Amino acid sequence: MRQFDLNSHTRVVFGDGEFLRLGDLSRELGMNRVLLVADRGMESCGYVSAATDLLFQAGIEVFAFHDFGENPDSEMVERGRALADRCGIDGIIGLGGGSSMDCAKGINFLHSGGGTMRDYWGHGKLSADPRAKRMLPMIGIPTTSGTGSEAQSYALISDAETHVKMACGDHQAAFRIAILDPRLTLTQPPAVTATAGFDAISHAVESYVTRAHNPISDLYSLEAWRLLQANYSRVIVAPDDIEARSAMLLGAYYAGVAIENSMLGSTHACANPLTKNYGTAHGVAIAVMLPHVVRWNNDFAGERYMQLIATAGLPVTDAEPGEILASRLKELAAIGHLPDRLRSLDINSSDLPVLAEEAARQWTGTFNPRPWGVDEALEVYESAL
Repeated sequence: MRQFDLNSHTRVVFGDGEFLRLGDLSRELGMNRVLLVADRGMESCGYVSAATDLLFQAGIEVFAFHDFGENPDSEMVERGRALADRCGIDGIIGLGGGSSMDCAKGINFLHSGGGTMRDYWGHGKLSADPRAKRMLPMIGIPTTSGTGSEAQSYALISDAETHVKMACGDHQAAFRIAILDPRLTLTQPPAVTATAGFDAISHAVESYVTRAHNPISDLYSLEAWRLLQANYSRVIVAPDDIEARSAMLLGAYYAGVAIENSMLGSTHACANPLTKNYGTAHGVAIAVMLPHVVRWNNDFAGERYMQLIATAGLPVTDAEPGEILASRLKELAAIGHLPDRLRSLDINSSDLPVLAEEAARQWTGTFNPRPWGVDEALEVYESAL
């Protein structure tokens, strides 16, 4: 049996209407003055005011922070830290997609430990610093079924100068409570449903075949894959289906737990440079790259791909497992109206060597089942062109 070290730090409160417990759950964590980190979309759809009302009813003072974008960077986090410092908060709530939850974690790092986000690039830097305060308790409330940030102890923050995504992790950065209320996902625009959902699918697939997978992460990856691939098309064509929304939200959380314990692979290593250099939405970049990486990984992950194929009930043909799985992933991407080629993103062959250099340096590539480097990244990009 393989050795493993399971991380499980977060209490999960799941179900239709569970958002209404926000005030009571915050009180349970001893919160009296909270920073509510929520993107502008949460403000416009009324979720910020709803959360504020629930917190006020519980006697909790609320300070809202919205001054950040889709890919939060170190300058945005610094602005949040300044507000947190001024307000004397004792808790943080991240409400929204992965950007809101990652920004909340980043603010907590700086508020508790000082310095800049670069100081926390890696894992355990804050806990190892005897001068740092303990991080404040946090609640994560996802309104998209995508990143799984609510299940993870890492914040993905872009360096404002270099635009490189920094994975900043610490066991203290895990949300103490995650509220998974599928009703909050009903207001997602169709494009967000498609891109976030496909990102979650990629998390299930990649986390299942990494070098770091273990028996517990396998359980989460497989159940995430079962839920996500079976319900993705349903939330695209019937966005008000609360059962399908529930399955996608829970599947995204399970995939997030799997990532926390087994990491990701070359799909994300290839996707991040596309976002950095071209502003490609993360879920779009993932949709383009995932089928090609799966085919390329076949000789090193074929047996495990067969288990994903069996879990999804896909017909087995004479084709290689990587080809069968890639075809299903391409089919799902098409349902979400997502591209499957780099040329659809106006990327040319002359761009690929620079992208490959950057992809080879991505941390997630080190966990890929097939060895990863510049030549390998270039091969995958060329197959996706």
